[in-house]
Amino acid sequence: MSRGRPDGPRDPIAGPATPTHPFPLKLRGPVIKGFGRGSKDLGIPTANIPLSGLSIGGHDESSVKNGIYYGWATLDHSTISTHITPNSVPSATDDTAIPERSRNHAVADLEPASVPPSRPLTPSQLQKKAARVYPTVLSIGYNPYYKNTNRSIEIHILHTFPEDFYGATLSLIILGFIREEYDYVSKEALVEDIREDIRIAQRSLEREAYESWRGDAWLSGEGEGEGKGVGQRDGVGISQME
Repeated sequence: MSRGRPDGPRDPIAGPATPTHPFPLKLRGPVIKGFGRGSKDLGIPTANIPLSGLSIGGHDESSVKNGIYYGWATLDHSTISTHITPNSVPSATDDTAIPERSRNHAVADLEPASVPPSRPLTPSQLQKKAARVYPTVLSIGYNPYYKNTNRSIEIHILHTFPEDFYGATLSLIILGFIREEYDYVSKEALVEDIREDIRIAQRSLEREAYESWRGDAWLSGEGEGEGKGVGQRDGVGISQME
């Protein structure tokens, strides 16, 4: 059962000087449409991965404790054209309509923005473009404030994107644990703690032993297959963008 947020200041950095067991943990999957709560309600868009049946870095999902984590992520935009149409996006529900653009107004001041190209990139250009590695904060659990009944992973990439990326393939390396998940008395208290989670993740990832994982082959799309730590559900990881 989740408890309320404890009083007092929080540690500015999370985790030891070097990632230790069970980290790193690795997941990969296509970004699909979720319920839109993270963006519309909180102003903090997330990509969600249902945990039931997933393997997280070779660990059964039930062995990974609930809480807030941090790490690195990449997006392979070359897969977008194979998953979307002019009128629809891949979805976790029957609603495949193209949603409103995601908004991150609650945390935009903490995150850099992309500068869009002068003209749209073609699929071949996107495929040749080197993957950019982003710092990431994520939660694993039931999100007590929203009383979730299904355990899930909610991924927030610390970047302001010029457009949504449904159909892109998300590769994730989890490197550390920040805190337990709490049951908040208000939405404002939840957003305040998420903002501090972002600051802690940014500082924690600046350390040399964590920064070095930006160059891991997993983030370049390598390492697929059994025993490599990919999140799997019937053979493929699934992400949802909210």
